[in-house]
Amino acid sequence: MIFTCISAKTRTLNEHGQVNTDKLTLAVRSVRTRLLEATKMIRLLQQGRTSLQMSITPIYARCCSTPSNVGQQDIYKAPAVRVPTVSKLMKIADKFNMDATADELLQYRDFMASSCKAFDVVDSLPEPLPPVKYPRTPGYRPRPEENKLNAWYWRCDIKGADTGKLAGKTIAIKDNIPVAGVPMMNGSYILEGYVPEFDATIVTRILDAGGHIIGKTSAEDLCFSGNSFTCVKGAIRNPYKTDHSAGGSSSGSSALIASGDVDMAIGGDQGGSVREPSTWCGVVALKPTFGLVPYTGILPIELTLDHTGPITKNVYDAALMLEVIAGYDNGLDPRQPEKFEVHEYTAALETKLPGIRVGIVKEGFGQQNSEEDVDRMVKNAALQMTTVGAEVDEISIPEHTLGNALFAAIAFEGGADMMMKGCGAGSQYRGFYPSSTVNALHRGYRTRINDMSHILKAILLFGDYLKQEYGGYFYAKAQNISLDLTKAFDKTFEDYDVLVMPTIPFKAPKLPTQDITIPDIFETGLNTITNTAPYNVTGHPALTINTGFSDGLPVGMMMVGRKFDESTLLKVAYAYEKLRDQIE
Repeated sequence: MIFTCISAKTRTLNEHGQVNTDKLTLAVRSVRTRLLEATKMIRLLQQGRTSLQMSITPIYARCCSTPSNVGQQDIYKAPAVRVPTVSKLMKIADKFNMDATADELLQYRDFMASSCKAFDVVDSLPEPLPPVKYPRTPGYRPRPEENKLNAWYWRCDIKGADTGKLAGKTIAIKDNIPVAGVPMMNGSYILEGYVPEFDATIVTRILDAGGHIIGKTSAEDLCFSGNSFTCVKGAIRNPYKTDHSAGGSSSGSSALIASGDVDMAIGGDQGGSVREPSTWCGVVALKPTFGLVPYTGILPIELTLDHTGPITKNVYDAALMLEVIAGYDNGLDPRQPEKFEVHEYTAALETKLPGIRVGIVKEGFGQQNSEEDVDRMVKNAALQMTTVGAEVDEISIPEHTLGNALFAAIAFEGGADMMMKGCGAGSQYRGFYPSSTVNALHRGYRTRINDMSHILKAILLFGDYLKQEYGGYFYAKAQNISLDLTKAFDKTFEDYDVLVMPTIPFKAPKLPTQDITIPDIFETGLNTITNTAPYNVTGHPALTINTGFSDGLPVGMMMVGRKFDESTLLKVAYAYEKLRDQIE
């Protein structure tokens, strides 16, 4: 019978009409292998019946017997974690290249069955969450006529304290930041429908300071793009030329500040995503020192690259917002050191810069995708600061050009691990884990993964490939080399107070059309970070400020400062801003 089946399905004739014996032999071997596997599985199941009954019967008897006095703990409750099937364990063992006998797998399964009770306990306990202190309603998705730039994802109305530094200010929150009771999708079908039950720490701080949150802003698909067309709700448009990009990934926050729809906004920055859209929208944005502002509860990309910071109309408002959101979060965010100072940044703002030394970083100019007018405008802007007392020099930091390679090694593998496989939380640190976000992302990845952007799909595949083939070697080495990059910048800061270069070396491009190719999606989504990403790797604070317009589009200058010396960085930016406005 077996040979009849083989001949019916696999027989081929050679040119002489004879049976191809080589192919027949291979087919026999294949069937024999399958028969051996089936026999092994039958034996496994036969052996497992007794073993499984021995492990389950006492539990079943305890839970389902009906004594005269039934306690609450004896009433059936669905398990929090299913006991894995043997076939599932076989697949997992194969993934790890592990040889396990049938008897070993059954015993492992019995161990897991008994261990699952611990997860029932964990599942039954309430967990501490960041507080929700101010009333709010869910809000609504705005209609196109009240969302002309497509910069709003959701509108809401949450009033904070009656008094405080932000009293009377309207605030927009990037949609990777949880606001309790307000839908959050982070620009992606993966998270669509999720409503967080907690406020991120910075949201509470804004409300405590009197801020009035009026909505969530559109973001790129899971924040992984420097352009503004991967948001699944549609492209975010540049306020100055609506057929051009607003930049990403904090696209909506920057566009709404530029359009005047809101007073202040919050963005997120892993490779430049606060600074990039702000430079193309002509507004101010600050990526603070790594750890100065708590990232608690916010959807991450990679733990060592994550930053969040203000996007505002002017430098004073950025300094004011920083005073409100900066500070230690009692151990909830592992990115933060335990001891650091938060200053009154607005008090440090001055219009004169005596004794300040500014370094124009040569490597930030003349890049492959640099535009001549952008380089010229930024260099001239830096030189203008000599008129208010600053000493300005052109300097070279060769290590600056290494930043993007290090960023790629860290972000691709680390992002795949934390944002995707780690479902937005990762593991192995002490602090707050947004468990409901983890659940929502897990479901989304299992059901909507094919609806992710091409950039995200490539990052997941490449990150997992690097892990499987090279075991995390390049991630580890890049993190180690980043320490040398940090030292190189710190050495420069012994002689200079602020470093200067273009935020993005070219102006905002037109938004792509429907016929864009996948290679072009990668190019336009990831070609903006040559100057911004190195300072995510090192954690130095960096600010973007508008230097003027060319062809009707804004051109931004990036200033970089010493770690935890935002006071000096903001002072220099404020002095330049006042000088610029006088010249205009």
